[in-house]
Amino acid sequence: MKTGIRILFVILFSFFSTGQVFSQSDKQQVLEEKRQSILQEIKQINNLLFKTRGEKKSVLTEVQDINQRISATENLIKVTNQQTNLLTRNINENINKIDGLRDELKELKEDYAAMIKKSYKSKSQQSRIMFLLSSNDFLQAYKRLQYMKQYTKHRKQQGENIKEKTAMLQQLNSDLLAQKDKKQELIEENNKVKKGLQKEKGNQETLVATLKKNEGQFTSQIRDKQKEARRIERQIDDIIKAAIAEANRKAAEARAAAAKNAGTETKVEEKVVATSSGPATFALTPEAKALANNFTSNKGKLIWPVEKGVVTESYGKHQHPLFPNVVTDNSGVDITTEASASARAVFDGEVMQIQHIKGANSAVFIQHGDYITVYRNLASVTVKKGEKVSTKQQIGTIYNNPNSGKTVLKFNIYKNSDKMNPADWIYRM
Repeated sequence: MKTGIRILFVILFSFFSTGQVFSQSDKQQVLEEKRQSILQEIKQINNLLFKTRGEKKSVLTEVQDINQRISATENLIKVTNQQTNLLTRNINENINKIDGLRDELKELKEDYAAMIKKSYKSKSQQSRIMFLLSSNDFLQAYKRLQYMKQYTKHRKQQGENIKEKTAMLQQLNSDLLAQKDKKQELIEENNKVKKGLQKEKGNQETLVATLKKNEGQFTSQIRDKQKEARRIERQIDDIIKAAIAEANRKAAEARAAAAKNAGTETKVEEKVVATSSGPATFALTPEAKALANNFTSNKGKLIWPVEKGVVTESYGKHQHPLFPNVVTDNSGVDITTEASASARAVFDGEVMQIQHIKGANSAVFIQHGDYITVYRNLASVTVKKGEKVSTKQQIGTIYNNPNSGKTVLKFNIYKNSDKMNPADWIYRM
């Protein structure tokens, strides 16, 4: 009875511990993927923001670039620490499992040794035959024969169990050594990253001290830049509202023409007036509704509007990291990319509008049902108004600023005339 309970306990322990191993393994894989993603982001930052040594930058731009790298590096350290902590837990669990397996193996070996000893005492063929012949009747002889077979089978099974437990113990020891090596590797890597981060922060402090001497001047520059951004944003809002009104007018005219042919002209004319005076929302055809639904179902999975890039200014309001009294606001995201890079459509759609915006170069507006994606700061445009575009199709070359040397795409997403956060829509933005 006790042996049965012990076997049941071992089975249950193995089941739950195996599930836990898979769970820990999954967590480790997720963290490793995250770490690799951050390493790739840091590589992008170095390539796109620190590509040329000695390039001419304003102090403010240089501080912002360093901030970008510091933020990514701190995130890397955080994730690496999570990995080492998880490995520590895995190592401790492995040590406990090894201790448990050693005890179990010892018990199995003792049982097996006792069984071998007993078997040895009665190993002669003669004693086995005598054991069978001394039976009172045929039924007893049959039962004794079955017992001898079961005993032999049990003995073999004991040997297999010892072999299996020994292999498990060896594998656990091997895993333990690998985990210890991985943990040490991560710790050493983290120490190097921390030293680099300290040096980076020292450089940043020197630059910040320079900025603080002329805080009023830089604050004024930032506010002027924000004022210009708000002007451009209002202009884009007006363009979108006008484009929606134009699209609805054309749709209403098409319905009116169809209704005229059907003999219901008056009712449709009333509908046209109501549409033209209504809010800035699209009157969608069934085809456009299907496209909008498809766009919605791909939330969080849309491609980046550039092949390679790093977000250097995110969506929404943010307190400036250097000047607490300054709040920046962005209706989309700024993506720094390579010189001569092209902007590309993030989803299938139709070019709704192409505009040259003062202070923002050219902008392409692509409609996806009742969604609009806007690609600003283009030096040249390779699509036309009304043209159908597909995902990844190049729509223009991004402007390279000769003063900063940077190539920055300004990207927005709207639903009708409402602003959306692109990070919610673009994959891993």
